[in-house]
Amino acid sequence: MGSFTYVGSELDLFSQCVRWKDYFRSRLAPHIGSDVLEVGAGIGANTAILFAPPVRRWVCLEPDANLAAQIQNAVASGSLPPQCEVRIGTLADAVSANERFDTLLYVDVLEHIADDKAEMAAAASRLQPGGKLIVLAPAHQFLFSPFDANIGHHRRYNATMMRALTRPDLDLIALQSLDSIGLFASMANRLLLRQSMPTRGQLAVWDRYMVPISRRVDPVLGYRMGKSIIGVWRKKESLPS
Repeated sequence: MGSFTYVGSELDLFSQCVRWKDYFRSRLAPHIGSDVLEVGAGIGANTAILFAPPVRRWVCLEPDANLAAQIQNAVASGSLPPQCEVRIGTLADAVSANERFDTLLYVDVLEHIADDKAEMAAAASRLQPGGKLIVLAPAHQFLFSPFDANIGHHRRYNATMMRALTRPDLDLIALQSLDSIGLFASMANRLLLRQSMPTRGQLAVWDRYMVPISRRVDPVLGYRMGKSIIGVWRKKESLPS
């Protein structure tokens, strides 16, 4: 396994966005099972918000050894549950091809992976039949900004791109957009500010004021518009003959 260092510097900033994390938790939680593999777990900020019954095991997979050490320290200190296991690496080098989970989770991770279709194949092969593969990613390539480039994004997704990730052994069972109000803030950054990193104050305004409004507006819009997109796939019990 080669060394890997995450190029982004936004993880600590976004860890403070508690309203946003609670919002996407509410949308992801119904699909999270008991045996979870979180790919690209970062510093464990999403693990902390998503870990809840019926989880009995949660594997935090993180290729950056320094970030993985922060997760391990959080487990040791009790900030994360003892059921969390930390592994350093990628699916290919840290998770056996014979190991199976009922949930694979990518929260703001798939856009960092150059070959997302190959990653989906590797993820599907490690799902139990009936298990779920969950992806939360930034939406709309036209919003790709210096911020995206600065933190190592290869792309942003739309509904068509998400559907194109569906494999023969997976059924796409949910496709939703979140944060319709935040979409306009992202458009302003893309067209006017062109920032490579939002400020702590900007994130605080978004999280405190925009996210709660989005949480009320998004259902009215049928979860069809937003700056983030969720795809959920279910592993087929068997492939058709």
